[in-house]
Amino acid sequence: MTPFLQKFFREVWEKKEANKSTNQYCQYDSQTLTMFTSSLYLAALLASLVASTVTRKLGRRLSMLFGGLLFFAGALINGFAKAVWMLIVGRLLLGFGIGFANQSVPLYLSEMAPYKYRGALNIGFQLSITVGILIANVLNYFFAKIKGGWGWRLSLGGAMVPALIITVGSLVLPDTPNSMIERGRTEEARAKLKKIRAVDDVDEEFRDLVSASDASKLVEHPWRNLLQRKYRPHLTMAILIPFFQQLTGINVIMFYAPVLFNTIGFGDDASLMSAVITGVVNVAATLVSIYGVDKWGRRFLFLEGGVQMLICQAVVAACIGAKFGTNGNPGDLPKWYAIVVVLFICVYVAGFAWSWGPLGWLVPSEIFPLEIRSAAQSINVSINMMFTFLVAQVFLTMLCHLKFGLFMFFAFFVVIMSIFVYYFLPETKGIPIEEMNQVWKSHWYWSRFMEDLDYPINGNLEMSKGGQGPKLV
Repeated sequence: MTPFLQKFFREVWEKKEANKSTNQYCQYDSQTLTMFTSSLYLAALLASLVASTVTRKLGRRLSMLFGGLLFFAGALINGFAKAVWMLIVGRLLLGFGIGFANQSVPLYLSEMAPYKYRGALNIGFQLSITVGILIANVLNYFFAKIKGGWGWRLSLGGAMVPALIITVGSLVLPDTPNSMIERGRTEEARAKLKKIRAVDDVDEEFRDLVSASDASKLVEHPWRNLLQRKYRPHLTMAILIPFFQQLTGINVIMFYAPVLFNTIGFGDDASLMSAVITGVVNVAATLVSIYGVDKWGRRFLFLEGGVQMLICQAVVAACIGAKFGTNGNPGDLPKWYAIVVVLFICVYVAGFAWSWGPLGWLVPSEIFPLEIRSAAQSINVSINMMFTFLVAQVFLTMLCHLKFGLFMFFAFFVVIMSIFVYYFLPETKGIPIEEMNQVWKSHWYWSRFMEDLDYPINGNLEMSKGGQGPKLV
């Protein structure tokens, strides 16, 4: 919003408005502006490391509560900001809140969900994010029209609403049976499990939870144990899945959608409206993922989404390159041309939203054994936030220097990550979370890292009768 840029980032406003720069690639290139955006993710990275201990020792609910309170404080400071330092402080507090929430919420969902519906319920996390993005874009569109130029305060301060939702929600929700058992409250955990599953006979699942907890208590140093050979597959996924998720280029689209659409020739209002359109696509595609993840499987969605994103990135790069060239001056941009670019960006967003978007959170949260779950989830969140920070911080500079080639930069990583999924990611659909190690045991590559003593004697995975999924026998 122009009044926001005038107040806090006048250098960017002068480059964009006062000087009427013709180089569309470089008009937003400002390290101060990107630091405002990306400082949130740096704070989230640091908070996720602390959140691991809180989540393990105090439970998932308290970790969510801390996240909500920190998020509320950050939104409050941003809404009343008078100087750039207040914006940065507010963003840091928001980041700490996100670090706690990203640590605890996916774990909470994976542990509470019946394994048959774990994928769909866990993707509810991503659906909430996409709905939040859409609501934010719609509100920004209308807040930008407020006379007096103070609409940006509502945009930033409005984050207090979701902060209140997660804060109140964490006070109402029960803790997970896994977390209760982990902290010695076994009988309470059994009663809670009966209530959650709505059946009286939970003995088999309860025994699995207790056994996993007993095994986890033998592990004194979960961080150090992550380096053990038998956890090599889990550590690899905790690092590479969030790494690849951020290098799909989605943050280029979602963080800077108004900037990007403005850059390719839309006016301020039109660029915000285009961001709303991508937000609608994001939500719709996430619903597709919820429908299909437990039906089609994780690998299918990963691979299909990768091909779809690759094609769209190549087309968008060609369209922008043909019109903007290397000097960033498109001249008169035909309306139909801009519509084609937006169309392919929307198809790209859809590909991400039913594949790497939700699955980047779902798969890591369901593959970790209990004894390393909190620590491994911290690694997952930290890597995610670190690369979110790096991409957000350098994107505008990369756009200025790489120009339309930036889309090909991210397309290269889409190719690499699709190859990685094809060869190294096993299918986890329909596997109970306590029995997930069998997936690695039967994998062509990861089986060499798994030790026989980690499994029951003559243990094997087979489908139980009645279609209730696999079980150890």
